[in-house]
Parts: sequence; structure tokens; C-alpha cells
Amino acid sequence: QVQLVESGGGSVQPGGSLTLSCTASGNIFTIVAMAWYRQAPGQQRELVAHLTGFDNASYVDSVKGRFTMPKDNTRNTIYLQMNSLKPDDTAVYYCNMRGYDRQRTTFDAWGRGIQVTISS
Repeated sequence: QVQLVESGGGSVQPGGSLTLSCTASGNIFTIVAMAWYRQAPGQQRELVAHLTGFDNASYVDSVKGRFTMPKDNTRNTIYLQMNSLKPDDTAVYYCNMRGYDRQRTTFDAWGRGIQVTISS
């Protein structure tokens, strides 16, 4: 079983910055895809950023130029660096990783979600 643990959420003023992190642990052979989603109150979950293999990360239009998604493969960790935050960025953020465990079975793991609130 694979577990994802998120950290780094909180409340900041508009224009501020936050960095989320997500670390995977457990029965992992390889991770092939990583992503951040968010869900605002009353709205559907939205893909914010995703990364597969050695490709560059892709971002939803609303965060391009403000968010970046670095990763640390040695620690099975991804980050979401969020700058110039806006009230519309307020949401619960979820990380997601897909890959194979040591038995070569696929896994699709989700974090529990972490609150990000942008408010003056």
C-alpha cells in the first residue's frame, strides 16, 4: 500500500506565497505520474498541475506563471510552489501519484487534502 502525506497549507493574504509538499511512502517500485488537484467549496475537483516521466510539468491556465511543481525523486516528494496567490486559489489541495508497487501492480494514491486559504 502507498501513502501520501501533504504538508504546508495555511492562510495567506492575496499576493502571498505558499509551498505545499507531498511525500509518498510504502510499497513503491516506481512512480510514473504525479499531480496536484484542488477543490473549492461547491466546485468539482480540478487538475492544477501534473508531471509524467521526464516531461516538464503542465499547468491549468489559471495558475500558469504563478505555480511551479518541482520534485525530489530521491525522496518520492513533489512540491507545489504557489506565488502571487489570489482569493480564487482558495481550496483544498490534493496530491496524487500513480505508479507500480514492488509486485508490479499499479497504484493510484491520493493524499488526504490540505487547506489553502487566501484572504485579506
